[in-house]
Amino acid sequence: MTIVLTCIGTAQAQNQPGAPLGLPGEKKEDSTAFKKSNTDDWGNVDVKVQYKYLHSKKIYTPDTSIHTFHRKAFSQPWYIDLGNFGTPMRNLMFTPDNRLGPTLGYHAFDVYRMDIDSLHYYNTTAPYSLFSFNLGSKLEQKAHILHTQNIKPNWNVAAGYTKVVSEGYFLLQRTNQDHGMFSTNYESVNRRYKLNAGVTYNKMQQDENGGIVDTSQLTNPDFNDRSTIDIVFANAGASAQTNIPRSLVTNVLRDYNILVNQSYAWGKTDTLYNEDSTSMNLLFTPRFSISHQLKITNKQLTYKDLAPDSLRYDQFFQYSLDSDSDSVYCRQKHNMIDNQVLLNGFLGRRDKQLQFSTGIGMRVDQFSTRNGIVTFTTNSVSNYIVGRLQKEALEEGEWFYNADAVFFITGIASGNSLIKATVGKELGNRLGTLEAGVQQNINNAPYNYTNYYSNFDTILNSFNKESITRIFADVKSDRFKLRFGASSYLISNYLYMNMQQLADQYAPAFNITQVWLQKMFTWRGVVFDNEVLYQQSTAGAPVNIPQLLGRHQLSYERYIFKKALKVAVGVEARYHSKYNSAQYSPIYNRFYYQDTLQVSNMPAASVFFNFKIKRFRAYLMLDQGQQFFYPNLLTAPGYPAQNAMIRFGFNWIMLK
Repeated sequence: MTIVLTCIGTAQAQNQPGAPLGLPGEKKEDSTAFKKSNTDDWGNVDVKVQYKYLHSKKIYTPDTSIHTFHRKAFSQPWYIDLGNFGTPMRNLMFTPDNRLGPTLGYHAFDVYRMDIDSLHYYNTTAPYSLFSFNLGSKLEQKAHILHTQNIKPNWNVAAGYTKVVSEGYFLLQRTNQDHGMFSTNYESVNRRYKLNAGVTYNKMQQDENGGIVDTSQLTNPDFNDRSTIDIVFANAGASAQTNIPRSLVTNVLRDYNILVNQSYAWGKTDTLYNEDSTSMNLLFTPRFSISHQLKITNKQLTYKDLAPDSLRYDQFFQYSLDSDSDSVYCRQKHNMIDNQVLLNGFLGRRDKQLQFSTGIGMRVDQFSTRNGIVTFTTNSVSNYIVGRLQKEALEEGEWFYNADAVFFITGIASGNSLIKATVGKELGNRLGTLEAGVQQNINNAPYNYTNYYSNFDTILNSFNKESITRIFADVKSDRFKLRFGASSYLISNYLYMNMQQLADQYAPAFNITQVWLQKMFTWRGVVFDNEVLYQQSTAGAPVNIPQLLGRHQLSYERYIFKKALKVAVGVEARYHSKYNSAQYSPIYNRFYYQDTLQVSNMPAASVFFNFKIKRFRAYLMLDQGQQFFYPNLLTAPGYPAQNAMIRFGFNWIMLK
């Protein structure tokens, strides 16, 4: 349950809170002999599909378990949306924004994005394709397709696309998203040259309804049709394509990212022959390398209100708006080009190497805001230095440790830094993993906190640098089906949105402590999976987090029909304690602090049936089952969750 922020390297999902613990008999991929693959660095020759992350040698295989297959995509482990699939999300487990260097500052859609730093770089023995589809009430749909294959034993390509769309139960809350990715990794025959490259594209569209006006209407039988409940932004237009009512207030976040990472190494090459000398394999042990990384990013958010109401903007500016002729418009954009060169040294055996790196980087950042009339632009060139120490545990019983340091020395981010160190051990005999670490991050305020221009409003701010220090420890054991840990944040000059929906800074240092526990009990096919999170903040700090969160799943899981079919059927409940929930600002596409409205819900309940036949997995579930006995849960003030709904989904893997 640890969340480790990284500036270089990867954000590996396997290390996030709520990662499923291993179940007896669970397998990640079918076994077959390698036919077409580079086996030097990829190790296991009995797995058809493997992948790595950038800057890591650890090997992963696709997850094909069914224990949590029914859980809603993107919302794990503690994320919560605004009551419709694809709407802005926040993490109920306190997690600061991952910022280093100049940033734009819009993060409400981050959980949906295909992240260029978290791309999978595959290695396959045969063409591998995956298709998944999820369907829920009110046209809630998610489709995903992925294909990867090795063009040559030392060259792989992969491409994927995801579509998310949902109309929602309440009026004018439609979402529409497109996500695409491409990745490739290549290694020369002599193992000296390596190339990892990737492209991601994300577009997320949100119709804003401002939330509902009166939550008491949720218990009024006259409003059983949730689309008749009064909403704050009651200004609908008709879609030209579908004739479905659409909100005239929208947020659209779009970004594309390009990454090229290449290196050339010097070292020792050994040649291994098979028993009859009919084939050979090159083993290369690097001792020194030079690497270069190029990253290009374009990110922009566009806010439009095509029929503005003067009262809606009264707290920001006083202007008599004509909803028939006026509109409120703001587009903020960030273009970035980042070049980084590293010198890398390696010590130790080929499979147990310690890597140490040092280098320099140069970033060119351009921020701009267009208010429909004028474009305001800011340019900056920043230089930074990088240091890294890395030793991964590729086998059981090994210690692993790493340290990263980045210091900006010129430009608008001068003085920004990230220092991170972790140490741990992979315990043998499946006992588990021990890990502990410390991190400090010093950042500037993001651009949208300091510069905001619409065609009626201008907001300019200046803030001190924010400092975030974190220490953590985490223990995970698949053998004992247990995970527990603790984390402590010390934050000063905290940047946040205040109750007036304006950027603000809380100067006093404050602390947030988190303790988590995950324990699974199994008995003759009965599985009782429990997760609990406790977090406590210093009194008076402007953060909205529940003190206690929990999720419990009771299921019966077993193979039937001579192990041709595996099923998992059960119930799940998720809850949090009463707290002052963060509020959502459609105008700024950000969540802001408030301390007057409390959210107190009964547990969210679901009933599910998951099954797997060979490479086909599917689920059928009743979600939000508590809504038969209780009004819609509130995910944020004015934003109720969906009605009780049937959801269905499947995942189909195709291998030659």
